[in-house]
Amino acid sequence: MSEPQKEDLTFEVARDELERIVRQLEDGNVTLQESLDLWQRGEELAAHCDRLLGQAESRIEAAKAEMDEPT
Repeated sequence: MSEPQKEDLTFEVARDELERIVRQLEDGNVTLQESLDLWQRGEELAAHCDRLLGQAESRIEAAKAEMDEPT
C-alpha cells in the first residue's frame, strides 16, 4: 500500500504520521534502509506541516488586519 501524497494530508494526519515515524526511528527496530526512508518521509511531512502552519498564520494575520480596518 502506498503512502498518501503529503499535499493531500491535513495537518493533523501529517503530524500523526510524523509522530509514528519518530517513534519507529527511536525504537531502532528498523534496517538502515528503512531508517533512511522513514527519515526522508519525516522531512517531507515536517515541511508540509510547516507550510500548513504558515498558511494558517497568514490567514489569522489577514483576519486580524481586516478587523482593524476602519469601516
